[in-house]
Amino acid sequence: QVQLVESGGGLVQAGGSLRLSCAVSGGTFSSYAMGWFRQAPGKEREFVAVISWSGGSTYYADSVKGRFTISRDNAKNTVYLQMNSLKPEDTAVYYCSPRDLGYNYWGQGTQVTVSS
Repeated sequence: QVQLVESGGGLVQAGGSLRLSCAVSGGTFSSYAMGWFRQAPGKEREFVAVISWSGGSTYYADSVKGRFTISRDNAKNTVYLQMNSLKPEDTAVYYCSPRDLGYNYWGQGTQVTVSS
């Protein structure tokens, strides 16, 4: 059973930065492409970014391109999301999930709130 624990969220002013972490256990992390998603109040969960199993390939939603960076450390079974130049519209609960497991596993998420 794959388990995911997201952390690193918080309250930040617009223009600030946060680094989210997602620790993965119970699976073969180094073989999974990993995605980050977010869900704002009253909205559907939306894709943010994905990284290949090796870290050599990444892809971002247009809304975060140039501001967010996804990375991973396979030795630590952890995927990261560096978020810079944050905007109030980035406010959401952020989740990670293994793409290669069909995005069927989710953690509890971590809340990011950006004040204007």
